[in-house]
Amino acid sequence: MSGVPDPRLQRLLGGPELARVRWRLRRRFQRADADATVAMMRLDQLDPDAHRALCQLTGKRLRLGQSMTLDIADLDNRLRAAGLADSLLDALERLDGPIIAHARLRRELHSRWLAVAGQAAPMLRDWLTASPAGLGLLKRLACEPKRGAELLAAADAVLARLPAKGIPRSQLAAETLGDAHGLDAGKPVATLVLAAWRQRGRNKGGEDTGASGANQLPESVSTAPDVEAERQREVWARAGVSVSELARPVLFLNLPMFTDGRRAMSPGDPGYLSLRQLLRQPPAWPVAGRRIHVCENPDIVSIAADCLGADCAPLVCTDGMPAAAQRILLDQLTAAGAQLHYHGDYDWPGIAIGNFVMRTWRASPWRFGGSYYRAAVAQAPSRPRDLGVGIVEPLWDAELAAAMDEHGLAIAEEAVVGQLLADLHQS
Repeated sequence: MSGVPDPRLQRLLGGPELARVRWRLRRRFQRADADATVAMMRLDQLDPDAHRALCQLTGKRLRLGQSMTLDIADLDNRLRAAGLADSLLDALERLDGPIIAHARLRRELHSRWLAVAGQAAPMLRDWLTASPAGLGLLKRLACEPKRGAELLAAADAVLARLPAKGIPRSQLAAETLGDAHGLDAGKPVATLVLAAWRQRGRNKGGEDTGASGANQLPESVSTAPDVEAERQREVWARAGVSVSELARPVLFLNLPMFTDGRRAMSPGDPGYLSLRQLLRQPPAWPVAGRRIHVCENPDIVSIAADCLGADCAPLVCTDGMPAAAQRILLDQLTAAGAQLHYHGDYDWPGIAIGNFVMRTWRASPWRFGGSYYRAAVAQAPSRPRDLGVGIVEPLWDAELAAAMDEHGLAIAEEAVVGQLLADLHQS
């Protein structure tokens, strides 16, 4: 291809009246596959000067019109016979520079991304191949394959240290990445590590910690800014990495446990366990086959301690949607053979929390169903409907949602505490 186009080609195809036509032709060749033949192309909305110039180029009879169909093979032959260019594509490149075949570049780039994914460590490769979304996320984080390979190598260095035993996230980041903030929320390596660890949990048959389906809170609750941070904190905790390890400790009453071989509880007094304690020095839980009651609200634990003291059955509080410490404790109790029984508020967020607890830990409902709700409504003070819109279907009792929608009253857990205390009392 000559650096300067033939003056005849310039007059025939390179004039300003055909500038937009040349741009459209170039776009067509750019989008075409390298091995494909562009046979015909229709051009519409041509101005009179462009239409006249194209008639001269193609040898067609001049007539009024605003459209024309170009026979690309015929144009190739005409340009070649006149000694102006080897083809229309060649003529366009002579006039305005090289035409890059974008389809070919996209295929080559995709092949490079696939090669990067194929060279990833096993856990990351499992995640990348489990769904197209995995490779899509890597592309968004890295932008180009070389950077993608670097991020995967860094993520693999972190994953090689997991599961850990309560190591702070900042320490893990400093030791593996050389940057104490390298695994902070939103950082690319942290995003990859969390995604791979979630996939590992799914492969092992565990629960996906993302909110979906029956686990999902109503929009007004699930869009709270700290929800995603709490989910990530839980994933880190399941990997043995602590984040804000002293935040939101789990509240309990009369939960049997042993630490260093000694019984570690004060009967009758509520206690707390932090995420730090649960990860670094997990107690032994002698609860195999034992019924453990789980409530949603801390005041239930306080009332039970005041009314029953040491005679109260083991009780754990989720304090709303379980945070990392609550989830790790429930993990440990179910792993030790405990049978969880759950009660919460009769409102839609409460039902969503119940769905999550019962699905994640296969808990059973504890006085938490349609008949119990109707009995509570019958004893409640008369008031207007106060139950919000956005029904959440309970996994364990289809009648409950219908009853709540019918009566439209939210019933707080504290309103039925008397019945709960009757179950909790143990002689």
